[in-house]
Amino acid sequence: MSDDHTHVQEFFTARAADWDRRFPDDGPAYAAAVAELGLREGGRVLDAGCGTGRALPALRGAVGRSGVVLGADLTPAMLREAARAGRDRDGALLLTDVARLPLCSSSLDAVFAAGLIAHLPQPGENLREIRRVVRPGGVLALFHPVGRAALAARQGRRLTPDDLRAEPNLRALLTGAGWRMTSYVDEDTRFLALAVRDA
Repeated sequence: MSDDHTHVQEFFTARAADWDRRFPDDGPAYAAAVAELGLREGGRVLDAGCGTGRALPALRGAVGRSGVVLGADLTPAMLREAARAGRDRDGALLLTDVARLPLCSSSLDAVFAAGLIAHLPQPGENLREIRRVVRPGGVLALFHPVGRAALAARQGRRLTPDDLRAEPNLRALLTGAGWRMTSYVDEDTRFLALAVRDA
C-alpha cells in the first residue's frame, strides 16, 4: 500500500466511529446532489469513496430495487460504520481503491463522489479510471456538502488559486481525464461539479 493510501486510511479510521454524528445535517444536501445525476429506474451507480454510505439511500431511491448501487471505499472502518448504519441494505459495499476498480469497463451509468477529489493521490489518473467504468454519456458528480470557502474556514486554511476544486483547475483536470464539465456550483451550502463522459 502506498504512503498516500496509508495516510488516507489512518485519517478516516480515526474519524469513522463519529463521522455521521459530526455531520448530522448533510442528508438533504446529499439527496439534492444525487437528484442532479438524473438517474433512472434500473440504473447502475457507484458511490466512489462512499465513507459511511450517506449517499447510498438516495442513490437506491433514484435507481429503485431493479438498479445496481455500489459503495466503494479504501477504509475498512468507514465501511463497517456504513454497515452498522444499515446502509449496506441500499448498496453493496466494496473495500477497494478507486485507482483500480474491480468493475468492467462502461458498466455504470454514473459515479457519485462526495469529498473524494481532495484525497486522490493522482487525481488525473484516478479520474481516468473512474471514466473507464462509466458508459459513454454517463455522469460523474463531484460533491461536497459545503462549498470551498466554508470548507477552508472549517479546516483553518485559506483558499489559494491552486485549489484543485477551483473551477478552472477542476475543468482542466476533468478534460484531461476524458470528462466534459457540464455544471459547476460552489456555494457556502454545497459544492457540486457535474461532468459527462464523452465517447
